[in-house]
Amino acid sequence: MKETEVVSDENGTVKVYAESGVSFTKFSFEMCKQGYSGLEFAYGIPGSVGGAVYMNAGAYGGEMVQVVKTVRVISPDGKEDKIFTNEEMELSYRHSILEENGYIAVEATLELTKGDKAAILAEMKELATKRNTKQPVTYPSAGSTFKRPEGHFAGALIEGAGLKGFTVGKAQISELHAGFVINLG
Repeated sequence: MKETEVVSDENGTVKVYAESGVSFTKFSFEMCKQGYSGLEFAYGIPGSVGGAVYMNAGAYGGEMVQVVKTVRVISPDGKEDKIFTNEEMELSYRHSILEENGYIAVEATLELTKGDKAAILAEMKELATKRNTKQPVTYPSAGSTFKRPEGHFAGALIEGAGLKGFTVGKAQISELHAGFVINLG
């Protein structure tokens, strides 16, 4: 099987396989080029499909829990190779069962829908524009670093503590958005 592959295409619903090491952003754009909707939110999120599954990545109203069907995992000792369903993954805000059991995501099958390529691309561009104006995309980072505390925004709390722009070595709390730690060197 390829790194990514359409495994079924029925009645407007498409099941797509992706290996965990595939770039999340590139995968979302590839799905757009094929006219598959559901990963518009993913365009611009750094990291891999496996990382996105592990932490239920999301942005702008979309998250992995909405598209993941199954995840193939391997146990930490390498002795078990099994498939978890969406429900078994226990996906919630920036969480999956993998954080607790130590299993490693190897591949995922996602369920997307057929859509209009131009409309999908337009939404991706709109979200990219929002991201590019509010986030420090000109510097390397691991993306939004902090989990949002209930009822608050991490970036606002960090800024309120006077840490926006705080630098240690070449790591800096972004001056544009305090929820990001950027690499200055």
